[in-house]
Amino acid sequence: MIPALEIKNLRKTYNSTIAVNDISFTVKPGEFFGFLGPNGAGKTTTIHCITGIARITSGSIRVFGHDVVEDYREARKQVGLAPQEFNVDIFGRVWDILDYVGGFYGMRKHERKERIEHLLEQFDLTEHARKEFRMLSGGLKRRVMLTRAMVHNPPFLILDEPTAGVDVELRHMLWNYLRELNKEGKTILLTSHYLEEVELLCNRVAIIHKGSIAAIDDTSAFLKDGKRLEHMYLEITKKAINTET
Repeated sequence: MIPALEIKNLRKTYNSTIAVNDISFTVKPGEFFGFLGPNGAGKTTTIHCITGIARITSGSIRVFGHDVVEDYREARKQVGLAPQEFNVDIFGRVWDILDYVGGFYGMRKHERKERIEHLLEQFDLTEHARKEFRMLSGGLKRRVMLTRAMVHNPPFLILDEPTAGVDVELRHMLWNYLRELNKEGKTILLTSHYLEEVELLCNRVAIIHKGSIAAIDDTSAFLKDGKRLEHMYLEITKKAINTET
């Protein structure tokens, strides 16, 4: 079976700074995978290498068998990215933002219309379709970012802090929707500082610290002996710090 994501010996440097240091891991098709680490650990840099935002220094990444450098067009079609930052035209209207992405990925006009209408309804955004992005609340903006990632119906979603700054009700609504997507076969890579949601949603978890993988295992392995993921996360990152010193 071809992995949804296969990273081999990935290294990314910025001048003399090592952001990602020789990491390797795979994500299976249909997996809900948690990718955790402190700020500056290398999570977003890794995501940027997967999606072509950053250039790989060495190593390789494949998405459903497509090399992200040599076969970047096909690799990027497989991925929907909801970044932590709101990297959209803030004066753009919600419908136009979504329509542009659909057109970028080659969807025909009627296909875009049907898909956008479906997603707007799913995320309770229909009444906001003609509003400018800048006029939306933080929670609505998060929903737009997730919707934008899904317009071209990619098999692999990368969600970088998708529930940051949203209220409890919306967070639970998004959790339920992500569970349904995963049940339907979507592969999801999730980064989050809300370890509770990783614990609830993810089948497997990797923890990156200072550019290296400190631990990777099934979520259940991090919860043994009655511990929560948060406790194990702190133990693992603290141990990594002590090892370095």
